[in-house]
Amino acid sequence: MVDASVDALLLSVGADLPWLCGYEAMPLERLTMLVVPNDGAATLVVPRLEAARVTERSALFSLRPWDETEDPVAIVSGLVGRRDRVAIGDHTWARFLIDLQSAMPSTTFTKATEITGPLRMRKDGSEVEALRRAAHAADRVATRLRAGEIELAGRTEAEVSAELGRQLLDEGHDRVNFSIVATGGNAASPHHHPGPTVIAPGDLLLCDFGGTMAGYCSDITRCISLGEPSAEVAEAYAVLHAAQQAAVAAATVGTSCSDVDAVARRRIAEAGWGDRFIHRTGHGIGVEAHEDPYIVSTNSLPLAPGHAFSIEPGIYVDDRWGMRLEDIVVATDDGPDVLNRAGHDLAVI
Repeated sequence: MVDASVDALLLSVGADLPWLCGYEAMPLERLTMLVVPNDGAATLVVPRLEAARVTERSALFSLRPWDETEDPVAIVSGLVGRRDRVAIGDHTWARFLIDLQSAMPSTTFTKATEITGPLRMRKDGSEVEALRRAAHAADRVATRLRAGEIELAGRTEAEVSAELGRQLLDEGHDRVNFSIVATGGNAASPHHHPGPTVIAPGDLLLCDFGGTMAGYCSDITRCISLGEPSAEVAEAYAVLHAAQQAAVAAATVGTSCSDVDAVARRRIAEAGWGDRFIHRTGHGIGVEAHEDPYIVSTNSLPLAPGHAFSIEPGIYVDDRWGMRLEDIVVATDDGPDVLNRAGHDLAVI
């Protein structure tokens, strides 16, 4: 904070708060906010009726419950005092930010991610192991999916999506963050919402699912062909597989995120599918499913030990089919550490 000329950090709803102090605020009209000055002790301001949910950690912060008749914005602004520059959580409700700006008219507000982003990007050993456990739990579901142990043909996308979610929970996840199941032409939309479309023999099926397990996220994508794929699909998948593996291998410490993206993109473009790869190659992952660093052409940040991210190129043909292949990778001094172990070939059921 001192290096960034930030006098205080204000965190409300979102991932930064539990990452720092272990408490996840409910998204309520009642303000919860952690006040962290750069020169003093932190204070967690919470509605009194929520205070019982907080595990107090006196070495980290003091607790300041507020009553229904008090003004929490006034409490927060009083704790901050006269400060030139304050960083506020990116997910803070606009109503609270506007009220705080009114209460602190001489203060400049900036995004908290400028402070927390670089810190959260670098996972320590315990965080990597938490990500690995979540990835392996998702792997077990993906392995059953690829082996034909989850019924597909004749079921709707929504039914299979619900089944994948149940299995994630059975494997130890605390919640399901998403479960994309897209068949045929629906898979040409990378974030398709599973619906009533029935999965049929001959379809190419894309499944992208993940959740949160002990505070850290999983995210995996695998494709299934219900019957032998067409020559076009088989050839495109071979290109996708090669591009994904090349990008994983390129994800070494010191290599820029943009260069990793370029490796995947170049392989797909050389095969004639460049205009069908319509998103970035990957995103960071940790306490959020999407966080820094982003593996995209506009990010020149060099990878550092502890950076955790997805590598997930895709090829999408409108109204016909879509495919994506995704693993979670951690940059280490010994090379890329691939957390997911489920098979990468196009499974044929």
